[in-house]
Amino acid sequence: MVEAAQPVAARRGVVTLFLCGDVMLGRGVDQILEHPGAPALREDWIRDARAYVELAEAACGPIPAPVAPAWPWGEALPMLRDAAPDVRIVNLETAVTCSDAFAPGKAVHYRMNPANLAALTVARPDVCVLANNHVLDFGRAGLLETLDTLRTVGLRSVGAGRNAEEAYAPAVCPVADGARLLVFALGTMSSGIPPSWAATADQAGVAYVAEPTERAAAAAAGRAREFRRPGDIAVVSVHWGSNWGHHIPREQIRFAHTLVDGGVDVVHGHSSHHPRAIEIYRDRLILYGCGDFIDDYEGITGYEQYRDDLRLAYLVSLEAETGRLRDLRMTTLQARRMRLEPAAEEDRTWMAATLARTSPGTAVVPDPDGVLHAVPGTPDTGGPKGW
Repeated sequence: MVEAAQPVAARRGVVTLFLCGDVMLGRGVDQILEHPGAPALREDWIRDARAYVELAEAACGPIPAPVAPAWPWGEALPMLRDAAPDVRIVNLETAVTCSDAFAPGKAVHYRMNPANLAALTVARPDVCVLANNHVLDFGRAGLLETLDTLRTVGLRSVGAGRNAEEAYAPAVCPVADGARLLVFALGTMSSGIPPSWAATADQAGVAYVAEPTERAAAAAAGRAREFRRPGDIAVVSVHWGSNWGHHIPREQIRFAHTLVDGGVDVVHGHSSHHPRAIEIYRDRLILYGCGDFIDDYEGITGYEQYRDDLRLAYLVSLEAETGRLRDLRMTTLQARRMRLEPAAEEDRTWMAATLARTSPGTAVVPDPDGVLHAVPGTPDTGGPKGW
């Protein structure tokens, strides 16, 4: 585990975060790594995780299994090395367990073998968000194994815990001059999290929000204020919403705005399989849906218009003293053979146009290297009515 780079952030007066959407290293991805776990599934149409490898190979070509731990991250790793973000935050959307106790009533279950954890640590995440709809796919025992496995290798987790106090507590990353980055995480029913997964005073589970109401957002912002010290930066990571489509419900917009109004500096939304709208609200960044980042979905058809093969790596630069957004850079990658590769120019152009079209009040501008930048555009004078 590498601590955030205090001297660099202090010198430049900027804290840079790496954010991405769902990192799913289980199921088919787990099968191509050096220590594949049990491949058994209980899905309606596929009962063996190796079938997802076959689908990916049919779509994009052979995968040289077993692959090295760095394989699923592909070109994201040199990008991260060059960018040198101070804090790296991922939504880890899989249980890390050897359990065979499939959670009842779920159509899809994700698990990765703890022996393959190098496929996560190779990216050096500072915070693994666990408030999602797959972390309890193998019950509370699977969650506890996940927590213990991450802790054993020194990885911070947030959004799930052995009880509510632990689940709702922030992950704390030192960044500069004694200041800290506080990461909170919440998971909502709309993303597929059953109410029974909620952590309680004496039961392990996730930091759960039934509905994204303004009251729930105000409560989350209040928790952030309780932990916050002068100079700290606060991020709230939220797993919410449907898998497909660009519409942002009015409730999500109000929830995000209430968080920012309450002092939160970045809202990191995820759950959708493709990137959704970006908003710069009161000089703070709201990502309504970061899309998938790593998964085994190649070869699954039916939603091609959303280009879920294209993945975004978000580099968020904030003023160290205020938390205000200085720059948002987005690198477009493409998933091929369960590996992230550079996206072609026409794909980067498509991504820029799609983000601009679906993000009222935000302009998306490519630089000469093909990196996308989000900047304030024409304000949305209609207010938070749903996009």
